[in-house]
Parts: sequence; structure tokens; C-alpha cells
Amino acid sequence: MTDPYGFLRTPRSPVPARPADQRLGDWREVHAGQALLPLVSAQANRCMDCGLPFCHGGCPLGNLIPEWNAYAAHGHWQAASDRLHATNNFPEFTGRLCPAPCEDACVLTINADPVTIKNVEQTIADQAWEHGWTPPLPPARLSGRTVAVIGSGPAGLATAQQLTRAGHTVVVYERDDRIGGLLRYGIPAFKMEKTHLDRRIAQMRAEGTVFRTDCDVGGSLDAAGLRSRHDAVVVAVGATEPRELPVPGRELHGIHQAMEYLTCSNRVGEGDTAAPGITAAGRHVVVIGGGDTGSDCVGTALRQGALSVVQLDINPEPGAGRRDTEPWPVYPKVYRISHAHEEARGRDGTDPRVFSSATVHFEGDAAGRVRALHLTAVEPAARRPLPGTERVLEAGLVLLALGFSGPARASHLDEQLGLVRDTRGGFARTPDFAARGPSAPGPATSAPTPAHAPDGVFVAGDAGRGQSLVVWALAEGRAAAAAVDRYLTGTTELPAPIRADDRPLTA
Repeated sequence: MTDPYGFLRTPRSPVPARPADQRLGDWREVHAGQALLPLVSAQANRCMDCGLPFCHGGCPLGNLIPEWNAYAAHGHWQAASDRLHATNNFPEFTGRLCPAPCEDACVLTINADPVTIKNVEQTIADQAWEHGWTPPLPPARLSGRTVAVIGSGPAGLATAQQLTRAGHTVVVYERDDRIGGLLRYGIPAFKMEKTHLDRRIAQMRAEGTVFRTDCDVGGSLDAAGLRSRHDAVVVAVGATEPRELPVPGRELHGIHQAMEYLTCSNRVGEGDTAAPGITAAGRHVVVIGGGDTGSDCVGTALRQGALSVVQLDINPEPGAGRRDTEPWPVYPKVYRISHAHEEARGRDGTDPRVFSSATVHFEGDAAGRVRALHLTAVEPAARRPLPGTERVLEAGLVLLALGFSGPARASHLDEQLGLVRDTRGGFARTPDFAARGPSAPGPATSAPTPAHAPDGVFVAGDAGRGQSLVVWALAEGRAAAAAVDRYLTGTTELPAPIRADDRPLTA
């Protein structure tokens, strides 16, 4: 076990990022080259080994956090890796990308600083790769069943790896030219370098997973025909339909969706082009949207040489502490500074975000290019513009990071696989991840009949849940794989950490 007095003797000390001025000069991870040991071992030793570890509930994967904290504290890294990989297919992803709701659920958070769980997780995963403790795990025998996984984001990859290891022949279909989905083209390299993704894909190939790129299922490749050639299909296409901003001037040149902009930047990193098709270089940049995608745009624009970067958030500025409506162990909405915000703040000492603000309209020049953005303050509750608060921001590039409303509307997966959408725009499904189809017609006097599920079609990840965290995508992929295995064989030994209708902890 860990030191029972560790949390009293050792203060919380996260692994420091590289200095902001240094990391703005490259695209490497913000922690690249920073020494993780022995700092992380001492931090893992702060784990209380409490009787009821609520960090388990904060993590949808059910990670065995106290167990691998204890191993890490004593330097038993291989044992820590075994416990970590028992619940998480790709801990090097979550250790870098997850906002760590487990830390806000740590029992220490009640009246002290939580364990640096995210740093410990990343260190264990990196140690495992460095020492060769993550070999391919091909199945001992094949089941003779085939499964098509549509989409190669985190949910699709987790589904595919679990089913491959269970003995099924899995083919992953990706519409882009490379495997990885959001991990490949949506996440900037300064948050996660693509080498981590590439070696996992190589591991999966060695285990027997087959990958097919440039396959637009629902478009050039008929989804119904794909279903007929496989014993089951898992739809894991993510939530890629961007929300729009219908205000005057939206048609001006220089206003782009955030994911379009981030993809252009990531393709430069992949060596496809020498320069991005959309660049912030020499421009005043305004990012509309206060979430993680908006923060990624801020960090990208700074590295491209933007003259200035402002991020607009319609929500009010959060407080420094939990509100009564968000008690421990709920993941609270509190004031947080991302590494990109820290980099932007280093220029003039101010937060690049403008809270409680809404865009009224865009202004363009004679050539039809955006040159300014008009915004107002808004009432916190009703989000209505406040008269007399309008002001103008100079803008040569505007990026819309307003979130997503389900899978792409133009995918045609709906009609080809018999899927229907729920009220939030995602593909409807049962608690066991099976897709729901259109309701069967019945007599006018009868009660509505249950929705008919397309046989052998399952929905995993953001395609059904809506935009969420990478850790929820992995949990969905693992649980959906268990559902598919049960459908194919009548039983399963694969873990199912969540149901499709599970949600994060709330008060």
C-alpha cells in the first residue's frame, strides 16, 4: 500500500509543462522532455488507499486507480501497467487528453488537493512502452465471425481491439486517408504527438485487426452491403456535424469551422502539405466557443504566428471553487486554465477568454473578407444581449468551436442501415448499444410499438452519446464490444464498464 500519511507529508505537485515561450516554438507536447520520475512516484504515494475510492466512479472506465498508484509509488511499473491496461486499452491517450474527472472525485478533494492521477497514468503507460510491456495480444483461436467497425476514433479503436482479442475478425473502415479519426486530425500534436497513435495501430495490426482507409461508408461504400458481408456492424463515426452561428456576415471569407482549421494544421504535421490551407499567421484571430476545441484553436493559432487571439465564451466566468449544486465528487465547472490559455496569457498577462459574450454580426471588407466581429455582453441566465454593451473586435480569422450535433447529416448511414436519430441528433440505441430502427406501424388505437432494432447493428461513442470525453469514448468502445461478442456467441467474458444510457456523476 501507499504511505498512509503521504497526503499529509507531500504536497500536490503536477509535472510542470515546458516554459510557454519555449513550447510555442515547436509542435511537440507541452510536457515533452520533462522528467516524470521520481516526481510521479512521490505523487502516487499521496494516494490515501481510502475505503471507498470514488475515483472509480469519476472514471467511466472504472480504472483501478488506488492499485496502480500503490505499484507506481514503489516503482513496480510492470505491475502498475498490468492493472492499468486491465481497464483501459489506450492509457497513453487518456493520460494526455482526459480532463481527469477522477481527480475531482478523489476523496482528498473534500478538503485538500487530489492525487495527480493523470500524471501517474501517463507515466505508467510511457514506462510500459519504453520497457516493452505492451506486446500484441493476438487471440489463441478465431471464432469465424466477422465484424465491421465504421470509424477509427477512440471508440472504434477500443471496440476493434477488444473484439479482435476475443477472436473475431475485425475490419475497421475509415473515410480519411489515415487511421485515428479525431485523435489523428482533431487533436493538435502539442496535446498528443501522433507517434503514440501510430504504435497502437501497429500493435492492433499485429493482433489481427484489419484497417481500410479512404472508405466512405454511406457514401462511396454502401453501408447495407457492408452489413450483408459481416456478422455485425459497429457504427463509431463520432459526432462530426458542427453547430452553426446564423448571424449576419457568416458568409464572409475567413470564417471557418474549428475542425476544418485543426485538420489543415494537423495535415502539415503529417507531411501532406508544407503550409496549412487555413492559417492564423499575421492575423487577429477570434475563436467562438469556450470548450476544449476552442482552446486547441488558441494554441494552434499562437504557434502559427497570430497577431492576437481572443476566445469568446457565452457562459459566465466560473468561480474558483465548487458551487453548492456541484458538490464532491461531481466534476465541477470551475475556473480552469489550459496550456493554450497560459501561452496566450504570457503575451500581455491577461486571460484570452471573454466570458458572457455573444456574437451579433460580422463585418467584412470590399473583397468579402471578414475584418471585424461585433459582440455584446449577455445576461447569464437568459443569454440575452445586454443593451449598450456592444463592442467591436478586429478579426482576420474567425473559428467556430460551438460543438457538434451528432453524426454528419450527409453520411446516409441513417437510411442505409435503418438508423434513427434521437432528440440530440445522435443515432438512437438501446442500453446495450444495439441500434434502434424506426418504430413499427400499428393500429391507430394501439399504444406505440417498440422501435425495431436493425439486426446486428450497434452504435458506440459520440455517434450515440453525443460529443463527450475521450475516456467515455473508450468506455463505450469496450462496452459495445462486449455487447457485440454476446450477440455473436450468446455469452461474453469481455468487460462492460458502462451502459449506453449511463451519464457522468451529478448531484
